[in-house]
Amino acid sequence: MKNKVHIINKKAKFEYILNDSFISGIVLTGSEIKSIRNNKVSIREGFCKFLEDELFIINMNIEKYEFSNDEVYNPKRQRKLLLNKKELGKLKKSVEQKGTSIIPYRLFINDKGFAKIEIFTATGKKLFDKRSSIKERDNKRSLEKINKKRS
Repeated sequence: MKNKVHIINKKAKFEYILNDSFISGIVLTGSEIKSIRNNKVSIREGFCKFLEDELFIINMNIEKYEFSNDEVYNPKRQRKLLLNKKELGKLKKSVEQKGTSIIPYRLFINDKGFAKIEIFTATGKKLFDKRSSIKERDNKRSLEKINKKRS
């Protein structure tokens, strides 16, 4: 099964300093996985939150599948993330620290056809950090342009 579903939260590296990475499964309905396979999903506004002892992704927008007959579909509903207890313990411990949050970075479909999401523990960047990121990116682009002209 070859699917080219690879949705990335491009703003995550700009807005946050990414720390630890975890790959998690997601509890979905049948029509939601079909929408994901059609690339009708956005994780840009999404974030992860603990509700009791379970981790949920909130604000991940999965559009309604066009051939679905579900009339009361909520595209931004809370979806449970599937992690083992050890990983959940690490995440909970890191979130208890001030300024640390869990953000979704990448959504993909693995070789077995299951939707997986890569999440990171992250700390927010300050304004001057964002400016330095922009400066580094611009310098890198200008160097690449100069190198292309020489070749």
